[in-house]
Amino acid sequence: MSKYDVIVLGSGPGGYVTAIRASQLGLKTSIVEKESLGGVCLNWGCIPTKALLKSAQVFEYLKHAEDYGLKVKDAAHDFDAVVKRSRGVAEGMSNGVKFLMKKNKIDVIEGFGKLKTGKKVDVDGKEYSADHIIIATGARSRELPSLPQDGKKVIGYREAMTLPKQPKKMIVVGSGAIGVEFAYFYNSMGTDVTIVEYLDRIVPVEDDEVSKQLERSFKKSGIKVMTSSEVTKVDTSGSGVKATVKTKKGEEVLEADLVLSAVGIKSNIENIGLEDVGIAVDRDKILVNDYYQTNIPGYYAIGDVTPGQALAHVASAEGILCVEKIAGQHVEALDYGNIPGCTYCTPEIASVGLTEKQAKDKGIDIKVGKFPFSASGKASAGGNKEGFVKVIFDAKYGEWLGCHMIGAGVTDMIAEAVLGRKLETTGHEVLKAVHPHPTMSEAVMEAVADAYDEVIHL
Repeated sequence: MSKYDVIVLGSGPGGYVTAIRASQLGLKTSIVEKESLGGVCLNWGCIPTKALLKSAQVFEYLKHAEDYGLKVKDAAHDFDAVVKRSRGVAEGMSNGVKFLMKKNKIDVIEGFGKLKTGKKVDVDGKEYSADHIIIATGARSRELPSLPQDGKKVIGYREAMTLPKQPKKMIVVGSGAIGVEFAYFYNSMGTDVTIVEYLDRIVPVEDDEVSKQLERSFKKSGIKVMTSSEVTKVDTSGSGVKATVKTKKGEEVLEADLVLSAVGIKSNIENIGLEDVGIAVDRDKILVNDYYQTNIPGYYAIGDVTPGQALAHVASAEGILCVEKIAGQHVEALDYGNIPGCTYCTPEIASVGLTEKQAKDKGIDIKVGKFPFSASGKASAGGNKEGFVKVIFDAKYGEWLGCHMIGAGVTDMIAEAVLGRKLETTGHEVLKAVHPHPTMSEAVMEAVADAYDEVIHL
């Protein structure tokens, strides 16, 4: 039986990052993967979806070339080629992880891993042991009882990435990041898209004003948006689908080629031996402490299987912290209040910290600043004037409570707010830090200036 210091179960952005950091710290490490290195994120999620979205964005530029003084005749798209490019990007990234495993001398064990008592893992009949076993098995598309997925007419995100044929009509159920990203992609490709959202606004975890802006942008681009609505049943007996939608005004039947269910995720915790080992689980999540230790010594869990935010960068940060603690380093618990969230539709969305409503609900006296990209020289030159940057500060101490952005490239801008909040930067310090001109990022400075009644370009 092979003996290791650390065995990581799952090779997604939580698992493979954890394994690399463990190896860097001098721990003999192996990683168990049942499918492809990189997990869902690299193979079926974060990376290949961004490739699809980039193709959609380029196609939109071609369709609006005249806005830039250019002429492009008969711009068309090849759906199969777009999907093929996305798969190629995913394959390249997965091969990159294979290289990193070899570089860091990490043993890759292929197969389905199951936890055993005594700090052991069974992989398809062969046992391995380690002083520390880290569960990083991730999650999959969640199914609703009223919306069972058949993989053909009612699909999840995985099928949505590799459809053999572009649908003419699509219903997207759920308007979180996955839902709105696919809605944007397929609409840009020419599919007639309808979003059905149970709550009263799309991207409901975001600031209210961001939700309103995205809905305006989507409707302008031809996406139909139905909020406070619920799909109660789907009829797949015909050539397409008929979805019964319950709205405030009554029931409505929508017809489409297929339905994409994007109503969240389900943790991959079944049949991996949690019950055999006695690891505590609550509401589909493995319970852990601040350093990702479960209730059973020697067993840990990170990423989507734990109660934190189900985001790739969270899983990576948790894994690094976990193994650094195992290695005896001094580490501080992760601040889940300073985790950025990014959505890659067009316009993009990025946010961190409290929304305006959350700050008010806490009874905090706040200063709010907002700068629209319509007043930005760089945004005007780039033809990307939709959206804004919104900042929220504590009025008494100047603490940066939240930052919310919607517009072109904002997912690359949010890190300023994350770092600023980490360093306990005040509003005046952000305001006095010289930002380059002309850039999209100077909208952050302008929004802060607006909060403190010093805005120049409004």
